[in-house]
Amino acid sequence: MSRDLINLIVEATWQSLYMVSLSALLGTFLGAPLGIFLATSRKGELFAAPFANLILGTIVNATRSTPFIILVVAIIPFTRLVAGTSIGSSAAIVPLTVAATPFIARLVEAAIREIDGGLVETAASFGATPLQIVIKVLIPEALPGLVLALTLAVVSLLGYSAMVGAVGGGGLGDLGIRYGYQRFMPEMMLAVVVVLIALVQAVQTLGDHLARRLNRRLRHR
Repeated sequence: MSRDLINLIVEATWQSLYMVSLSALLGTFLGAPLGIFLATSRKGELFAAPFANLILGTIVNATRSTPFIILVVAIIPFTRLVAGTSIGSSAAIVPLTVAATPFIARLVEAAIREIDGGLVETAASFGATPLQIVIKVLIPEALPGLVLALTLAVVSLLGYSAMVGAVGGGGLGDLGIRYGYQRFMPEMMLAVVVVLIALVQAVQTLGDHLARRLNRRLRHR
């Protein structure tokens, strides 16, 4: 493989990392509070608001059930409004964030709901407010699960970032389509697949390691 093609792979890898890192950050910023609210807002829970829970849950489910490639095309006007264009790595962050937010919300909700309800009742009996219970009990106890949830979200975003290349989003997916498929360069397609596998493996290994360390700390408190 020539130096020029290697440079293209390096550039595309950085574009993918840029898209994934920013969309993961924005998706966590938006999705984590939403997930905490969904986990604590049913009837009789800390922030009881069953109607709001139902509405938000329905919106989250609707967004999650939409195939990503269709979502990308459907929100092109919104992408142009936010990013000024619908092509390129920066524009791709918009649909990636829209897809990541409800996904992360459900993962966070599941991690929070796994916490023993007795801990919440104990904290409430000591006079802790609902917000204090969330910050000082639920989130610290759920940290290992939250790390694994965010790891899964980042891995999924790596796959989404490859798909967004099909509509001009840049990154490794775009490189694989333009060179590996359209120009009949199987070595380029293979290189893209190898890089994506390596990125997924690195993210998963790091996430598993952090989750294990956090879990050990919780057990030895």
